[in-house]
Formats: sequence, C-alpha cells, structure tokens
Amino acid sequence: MPKSPRQLGTPANYGRNTFVMTERKAHEAWAKLTAKSPRASVLMHHLVARMGHQNAVVASQKTLAKLMGCTTRTVQNALSDLAEDNWIQIVQVGTAGSVNAYVVNSAVAWGESRDQINRLAVFTANVIADADDQSPEMLEHGQLRTLPIIYPPEEALPHGDGEPGAQISLPGFEPVIEGKRP
Repeated sequence: MPKSPRQLGTPANYGRNTFVMTERKAHEAWAKLTAKSPRASVLMHHLVARMGHQNAVVASQKTLAKLMGCTTRTVQNALSDLAEDNWIQIVQVGTAGSVNAYVVNSAVAWGESRDQINRLAVFTANVIADADDQSPEMLEHGQLRTLPIIYPPEEALPHGDGEPGAQISLPGFEPVIEGKRP
C-alpha cells in the first residue's frame, strides 16, 4: 500500500505491552508535581504513555510541544522541572540539544517486569517523529529497495558464466540474502 504524502514511518503501535506500572508513592508525588508544575505533570504523562519497555522516548522539543498543545519554551521549562526533581534523565542526541532521549525514572513508572529494571546496560527508545518536521524530499521518496530473501533449505541457483555471485547485478535481479524464518 503506497504511503500518503504526509505519512511518516509506521504509525505508533504499543504492541502487546499496552500498560505501564507505577507505585502508590509515585502517584502521591505526581499529585504534588501537578500542583507545583502542571505542564511538567502533563509532559510526564505523555512521556510515560509513549516510553518503550526500557523507559525511554526520543523526541524533539517541537514535537513534544505539539503533543502538549503548548510552546517549545513551556516544554523546556517542564523538562527542566522534571530533570531537576529526578522524574526523568535527559540524554542529548546530537549537538543542538533540541532532540533528546528522555529516560523515565524506573522508580516512578515502568513497562517491563520489575526484575529487569536496572539490569540493562543499554536502552532502546521509542522515537517520535512528526511529518511536519521532515523535508518534502524525504516525505515524497518512493518505495525503498528490497532484496529477495531465501530461507533454508531453499538455495539460490547460480546462473550465467563465472563464479556464483561474481556477475554484476542487473536491475530486477539483485543478490539474494539468506535469512532465518521469522
């Protein structure tokens, strides 16, 4: 199915783990955060709702502002409040600082079994990208090239002169990649 001009990537899908867990003390602290900094509390809800199973989200401040219906300055203030009070850790991605990984404190909310928290050396993150932030060229690109895949016990049959795989690829006859069955 061809993508519409404004579609970017795959729509958000929360998969089989559609829940996050929190502790009662975190809820009490969250209530105090709501009174102290309502926008920080709103942003925290958006981050927790979109975090991956290792508590991380990557997004631009502009995209977060769009999600919250506010300005990027309000997002910056909310992020500052959340980081200062250890609700989140901000990991800068690139040099500008307007796109970051936001790691939610695992004592507040988590989406993975409790015994897995703090045992991981690296994290993956859900990346939130907005089509409005992309160049027209990126959004209008055609279908990406695919390579045929064969699965054992299937075999690629060489054809033509020379060693198998030594011939130059012709359009429509790209190399075959051997893969594992899903």
